[in-house]
Amino acid sequence: MRIPPPSSRGAFRFRFGVFDIVWIVLSPVLALYLSNANALSSANWLEIVVLYSGVWATASAIAFLFFRVQDSVPGHFSVFDALEVSKAVIAAELIACIALFTLTRLEGIPRSAPILHASILAAGLIMVRLANRILSDNRKEWMQGSVASEHILVIGSNQFASLYIKLVKACGSFKHVVGVLDDRPRLLGRMLEGVRIVGAPGDLDALLDEYTVHGVRVDRIVVSGGPDFLPGEEMSQIRSVCVSRQIGLDFLPALVGLAELGPTACVTPTIREVRGSVANATALVPSTYFRFKPAIDFCIALTLLVLLLPILVIVSLMALIDVGSPVLFWQRRLGLRGQSFLLYKFRTLRPPFDGSGLEIPPERRLSWIGHLLRDTSLDELPQLFNILVGDMSLIGPRPLLPKDQPSQSAGRLLVRPGITGWAQVNGGKLLTAEEKVKFDESYVENASLWVDIKLVVKTLQIVLLGAQRSNEAVIGPGKPEIVEHWQNFQVVKTEPR
Repeated sequence: MRIPPPSSRGAFRFRFGVFDIVWIVLSPVLALYLSNANALSSANWLEIVVLYSGVWATASAIAFLFFRVQDSVPGHFSVFDALEVSKAVIAAELIACIALFTLTRLEGIPRSAPILHASILAAGLIMVRLANRILSDNRKEWMQGSVASEHILVIGSNQFASLYIKLVKACGSFKHVVGVLDDRPRLLGRMLEGVRIVGAPGDLDALLDEYTVHGVRVDRIVVSGGPDFLPGEEMSQIRSVCVSRQIGLDFLPALVGLAELGPTACVTPTIREVRGSVANATALVPSTYFRFKPAIDFCIALTLLVLLLPILVIVSLMALIDVGSPVLFWQRRLGLRGQSFLLYKFRTLRPPFDGSGLEIPPERRLSWIGHLLRDTSLDELPQLFNILVGDMSLIGPRPLLPKDQPSQSAGRLLVRPGITGWAQVNGGKLLTAEEKVKFDESYVENASLWVDIKLVVKTLQIVLLGAQRSNEAVIGPGKPEIVEHWQNFQVVKTEPR
């Protein structure tokens, strides 16, 4: 999961390089020329070229700012950065094609021109960044020299070993990986991050002798896994060789502080406990309605996004004027079966620190626009995109922060979380954690299309009237009971969220 920067450091910054600006302007002209566009032979060809190039360049600039292409560090271009450039180019083409089709119906422009333009734009941007990376690496190697104070053999060719070799190279001339050992014959002689795979772990003793003949003393053996990475007998042989030759032996996970490897090694204890409780939750059986609910949610969310597009634009501008960029607030929540995802809202609070790192007083962080967006729940609209990608549902248990999960949260995590839910229409924040769990689990068992319709109607009433708590929801202190009808609601005035 890609985690965005905090709001205080998440503002857009204009960092377009000289080549990027020139290439964004010239690539549309080159695409029109190579596609033999009829528009170039017309009398007003100059006006057409200016229009098409201007729209394409503007769309490219917008997409590059949105995907933050310019935030990558020069000289450290990676596959991830190439994917970000590709996504930005595709988004730019979609924006430009929609705008140009609306203005000109793409008259005189071959249908291959947008595809050709995307290829030219992406190829130029990626090649320049890749060349910068290669030149930067060569410059580092020239400055560092080739003399190494410690020679290392790595056992195992995997992703962990690849990252370790990169790390050693970044450390300069103090360490040098001279070879990689792997017991797969098909990999013999191949390269891992520029280092040759020279043999199998069982050949360690003979290879050390061969390196000595060539004047290279191996000072350390690094295993790209834990002590059980290799079979017991093979591992004992390697230990014996290292002891007899006085060579250091390290295990890579322990070197970088990851002694415990596994799917939950990097998961906080809270999330691990929640996922474990969900895996053991067998008493609660979700309604069969949840088999069809994702398709219904997708269609409704897509329809709402189209209908509410003007409101989304207006609210985005209000948030931009009020709190600045970025206009979206993100928060890590737990969803289906305890899996974490990023929940999005429109920002209603100014960041706790300004651009200079100075703290903003709490009373200045929430303005009247923030109050308005919270009171009308318009700040929740970006969660429609969470529904489209499958992280959330329109109706369901409200997603919580990992630290706010109730002690008995397994049942409510059996389904996708929702923008609104049964607990929200029966009081929301006015309920205790135990009462919310009861409402959420009851919804999981009894959900249906008719129940969802009633919950949507009730949610609209709450948006207009304020937070409500059902008098029938609680019979006695700490004894919540679930009701399936909607009478006797009491309106309660609450502070803004």
